[in-house]
Amino acid sequence: MEFLTEYGIFLAKAITIVVAVMIIVGTIVSAGSRTKKGADGHIEVKHLNKELDAMTDAIKSVALDKEVLKQECKSQKKQCKQEKKDRVKVEKEGGHKKRAYVLNFEGDIKASALSSLREEITSVLAIAQKEDEVILRLSSSGGMVHTYGLASSQLQRICDREIPLTVCVDKVAASGGYMMACIADKIVAAPFAILGSIGVVAQLPNFNRLLKKHDVDFELMTAGEYKRTLTLFGENTEKGREKFKEELEDTHDLFKSFVSEHRSSLNIDEVATGEVWFGKRALDKNLIDELGTSDDYLTSACNEADVYEVCYVHKKTLQERIAVTAHSVCDRLMLTWWERLTNFRFYS
Repeated sequence: MEFLTEYGIFLAKAITIVVAVMIIVGTIVSAGSRTKKGADGHIEVKHLNKELDAMTDAIKSVALDKEVLKQECKSQKKQCKQEKKDRVKVEKEGGHKKRAYVLNFEGDIKASALSSLREEITSVLAIAQKEDEVILRLSSSGGMVHTYGLASSQLQRICDREIPLTVCVDKVAASGGYMMACIADKIVAAPFAILGSIGVVAQLPNFNRLLKKHDVDFELMTAGEYKRTLTLFGENTEKGREKFKEELEDTHDLFKSFVSEHRSSLNIDEVATGEVWFGKRALDKNLIDELGTSDDYLTSACNEADVYEVCYVHKKTLQERIAVTAHSVCDRLMLTWWERLTNFRFYS
């Protein structure tokens, strides 16, 4: 009974808080709907050279002897001054130290990251020159043909400007992911990264027999012989299946042609079977150019270029911010209830 009393009091408080939050949320939503819509997001830039130097200095400050560290600091200051002088001289002559721009693409079925990628590429192309480099850290197992086709076209914009493009694959670049990767001048993959899957797949269930069993009629009306080939609820025909298969084969042929165009060293008939290969095997089949992680590649790039990570951050809508806040409130309420429950059990 004591536990039920405790729980009842807690529940009453929780309901009171939730109602109060809902009233506040309603007021905010009402006010927010009248506000003028601003920018959808903004670009954030990190100077990776400085971040790497800061991490290195942190370790040195602990690991090195004070005298050695002092000498290193003096040497580093002299080097920085000289680099600054050299940079000013080069800029006065109309040039600049090589820059590398790092982009990230974490793919899903819809290639949702495409909306950020296109903004990042537009921003980079506004300043990048032919002696610079764009590095894309790519992770995707593929998805919809049209969205990954557009993502590939966005990367093609970089190549059309004759700016070197390198794609680094630490985990997976398969199917639509590999379609994007093959655009690059160079593909670097970790030894056990997954690459390939140059194929096309489509699948759907059919509930027609289930509907017939329960005497449910389904009507599908189309204008055009092949407006609909296979359906979820209608009775599929052999002619419809053949047409659907024909469309899959045509898409596969387009995929193969696309990869062959950008990776001419490939034996396309050997690799366009829908199979995947780990990094070491992918290197043997010319699916990639070298083995290595993105961390090693970027560390090496920092030795010869100014490396900037560019990220487009979408502005969260009012509803998204409210959802995050509400989720946080619920988490706290559940944590409070759990603490009371465990305290009751342990100490009663």
